[in-house]
Amino acid sequence: MEDFLELIRKRRTIRQFRAEEIPANVLLELADLGRLAPSAANLQPLEFIIVQDPEVRRQVFPWLRWAAYINPAGNPKPGQEPAAYIVIVVNTGIRQKGYEYDVGAAAENIILGALTQGLGSCWLISVDRERLNNILEIPEEYRIDSVLALGYPAESPVVENFQGSVKYWKDENETLHVPKRELADVVHLNRFGRRIKG
Repeated sequence: MEDFLELIRKRRTIRQFRAEEIPANVLLELADLGRLAPSAANLQPLEFIIVQDPEVRRQVFPWLRWAAYINPAGNPKPGQEPAAYIVIVVNTGIRQKGYEYDVGAAAENIILGALTQGLGSCWLISVDRERLNNILEIPEEYRIDSVLALGYPAESPVVENFQGSVKYWKDENETLHVPKRELADVVHLNRFGRRIKG
C-alpha cells in the first residue's frame, strides 16, 4: 500500500467516473470503515445504505447536486456516472443533533479507504432528501445526512495555489483545478497570529 500521507495529499473530489462496476465486497469493506470511525459518546447513530443496483442508481442520480461553482460542467457526463453510492443515514432515535462530527469521521474513512482501492469519490450534501427517502424506502426515524458517490476515476483534478478565490474551474482540456490555501496561511504556532515560516 502506498504511503498514507501521500494518499491524503493526492485525494481530490472526482465527478467523472469510468463505466466499471465496483465489487460488492469492496463496497462492504468501505461501509465497514465508516462503521469503525470515531463516534461521540460511542453512540454510533450512523447507518450506511450501499446502492449498487443499476436501476436504483439511475433513480438516485437526478436528485444529487454536483459542482455548484461550475454547474453544469461539473456534473457527471452521460456514461460517466458513479458506479455506486454509500448513503450515510442517521438514526435520530439514537441521536438527533451533533451527529455531524460522526458523519465527517465516517465519510473521510470511506473516502480514504476508497482511494486505496483505486476509487474516486464525491461527498454530496446537497441532495433531495425527500425523493431519496422514497426511492430508498428509509423509515421516518432516519435522516439522510449525505451521499458518497463512488467509482473508478475518469478525471485527474489538480491542486492550485490559492489566489484569492476558492472557486474551482475547468480548463480547455477539461482538467479540474482546485485552489487550496497555503499551509502558512492556516497554521498558527502556539498562539493565534504566530505564523509558521515557509
